[in-house]
Amino acid sequence: MPCGRAAARETANDRVPVYRNILFVCHANTSRSVIAEALLKRMIDERLPGEQLVVRSGGIAAYARDGALVSMDTRLVLRESGIDLPAGAAATDLKRNRHLIEEADLILTMTREQAELVRRIFPEAQEKEIYALKEFAGEAGDIEDPAGRGEEFYARCRDEIQRCLQRALEKLAPETPPR
Repeated sequence: MPCGRAAARETANDRVPVYRNILFVCHANTSRSVIAEALLKRMIDERLPGEQLVVRSGGIAAYARDGALVSMDTRLVLRESGIDLPAGAAATDLKRNRHLIEEADLILTMTREQAELVRRIFPEAQEKEIYALKEFAGEAGDIEDPAGRGEEFYARCRDEIQRCLQRALEKLAPETPPR
């Protein structure tokens, strides 16, 4: 169930991105949310070149740590999609970086449980729109954690995230019609 204000900000003559600051959340911010962040950044760059949308990610689990390395399997499946993460790409612990929740217009989690945790743990999230990614894309279920499951599972996870982002792209980054 979404939380917060309605997101429609379109006029008949001009459509602008409804969400200017999007935050992806998972447990440790070393796999799923990193994949979602990287894929959405590329999609926005392709769809709306030069548009200044902020896309970030972070982890909420007790074991989430600032500076934890992004998993090698995450790097590999993103590289297969033509995305190279910087050498120093590292996780963000949202418990220590609460300002990222405060700044977000939209928070997309990998599971429904994570959406509930964000609502429960972070007072900064009370007026935010918070959805599980699959819910936001019009699907049911969760994006399973690929940690420790091997590169094939990571590739399926990446493909599932990409499919959900493509289904939700019009809401995340609507194209401006020609004038």
